[in-house]
Amino acid sequence: MRMTLQFLGATEEVTGSCHLLTVGKEQVLLDCGLIQGGRADELRNREPFEFDPKAIFAVVLSHAHIDHSGRLPLLVKSGFTGPIYTHKATAELCAIMLKDAAMLQRRDAERLSKRLAKQNLPPVEPLFTEEDVDQAVAQFIPLEYGSVTRVMPHVDVCLSDAGHILGSSILELWLGEGEAQKKLVFSGDLGRAGMPILKDPTLVASADMVLMESTYGNRLHRTWDNTLEELKAIFAKAVAESHGNILLPAFSVGRAQELLYLFHLYAKDWNLSRWRICLDSPMAIEATRVYVDNYPLMDEDFKRFTRQHPGQHPLLSNVEFTQTTEESIELNQIHQGLIIIAGSGMCNGGRIRSHLEHNLWRSECDIIICGYQAIGTPGRALVDGVGELTIHGNSVKVAASIHTIGGLSAHADQAELLHWYRHFEGTPPVVLVHGEPDAQRGLVEAMNQVPQHKPKAMAIATHGDMLDLNGLPKLVWLHSQSQF
Repeated sequence: MRMTLQFLGATEEVTGSCHLLTVGKEQVLLDCGLIQGGRADELRNREPFEFDPKAIFAVVLSHAHIDHSGRLPLLVKSGFTGPIYTHKATAELCAIMLKDAAMLQRRDAERLSKRLAKQNLPPVEPLFTEEDVDQAVAQFIPLEYGSVTRVMPHVDVCLSDAGHILGSSILELWLGEGEAQKKLVFSGDLGRAGMPILKDPTLVASADMVLMESTYGNRLHRTWDNTLEELKAIFAKAVAESHGNILLPAFSVGRAQELLYLFHLYAKDWNLSRWRICLDSPMAIEATRVYVDNYPLMDEDFKRFTRQHPGQHPLLSNVEFTQTTEESIELNQIHQGLIIIAGSGMCNGGRIRSHLEHNLWRSECDIIICGYQAIGTPGRALVDGVGELTIHGNSVKVAASIHTIGGLSAHADQAELLHWYRHFEGTPPVVLVHGEPDAQRGLVEAMNQVPQHKPKAMAIATHGDMLDLNGLPKLVWLHSQSQF
């Protein structure tokens, strides 16, 4: 039985996760993510799929982040009618996140169409609509961790906790039958051990091949203790000297909830009683409610704390939910004493843009960058030291203090990726995805340094490459591929 894996997204970049698995005559898609970044990157989402959506039997989704799930409504719009298998919590989060993505697509299309009309050019349609999202959500099949499910003929899958965001999953896939069966493990996005709220990433024992993310393959995060001290110092300095506001661009799912938990745990130590904390993101507010409802998935520390403090839920105790646009606008009239958590996490959309417009030029304000910033995004520009940003058509000087807190990352760093891989028996071959080239080369070098843990074979996937899975444990490529 012929078995192949083709890499169609998140190849030498960290967005647009999409991998096409063919077993016999059927095809299953692993993730179907939106490409994020600058305008040129986002326009790539409008290019036709490199496969026939009508021919896809099923989708298996690793988690809800838009760079993994964001083109599912477009897939459905293009003719896909099959099931979408994912964790129950991921299905709940996608219902929120994809609806928000559709709204943003509609607004972007309206703005672009107005500009085109001035040039006597035809309008553009949104990439997908709310109706497409409703149909996609109707095709979700919710799963639990640890149960094996047949998703198409000759393909079984089991989800394990990836510790990245609520519902994030490592995918264990058994392909084929009998002695010819192969086991593929797709890491999805791996979280980190010891982080708040979520359980540690599951350590998997066996695989014939590992498809592995590499976002931070060439760096080590700050320790958790050092990260907490860094945050404490920022708040202490802001209280003592700045007399301004603190903005935290944050991913609405995962990072926003983590920040709420930290602000609850360290309210006294960080002197947060002097601050008004606002979660200014309707999507993050809805996602927080999903986190609250999925209490059994949390780590033991979170559950123990909640049991010991009834009526003081750690995600709800000292924060204001800013739901309406009018409430959000009112925050821009306040010049000090505000901590605002708002999306988008890369500053390329959402309410954080308005708050940056009103605070970025003020030297007494602080901007805390606490998540991955893709190349081409305004958040990446701030990290790289840009002197001004264009926001809503206006040039805004960067005078606020910019703090990059890498220790809050929800992605495993190099040491954590190595730790996860080294629990596989027999050093199975590895193909790296979901990483920029420098990060991937750094991880390759690190994985090859210890002979007893060196993979049998290793490669960095490039776009369009196709792997013959029948040839495992060797990596046999049906298209050209640079191997290591």
